[in-house]
Amino acid sequence: MAQLRQDYDKFTEQETEILVVGPEDANAFFDYWQKNDLPFIGLPDPGHTVLKRYGQEVNLFKFGRMPAQVAIDKDGIARFVHYGHDMSDIPANEEMLDLLKTMNKEVYASH
Repeated sequence: MAQLRQDYDKFTEQETEILVVGPEDANAFFDYWQKNDLPFIGLPDPGHTVLKRYGQEVNLFKFGRMPAQVAIDKDGIARFVHYGHDMSDIPANEEMLDLLKTMNKEVYASH
């Protein structure tokens, strides 16, 4: 999440909202967000409802949920999905920002 915080302004410049979904309960999420002063939204998902909807993998041998990143366009369509194989398998911010620029150009061109 430090990676996302580092470039948060660049994401908002792309008219992007970051939503982090995690397996913790609401109290744990609230405490973590307060302690780390995170500028984006955190959604507790202890029942794995969101996880199941997006097909995110749980691997008990690798400490639970594997990372996943989903980019959803302004029409609500998932345009990019990356399922990580371990906790370090996360696309770089620059890769995501380039994807968002492309997505935004396509949206503006179609409207």
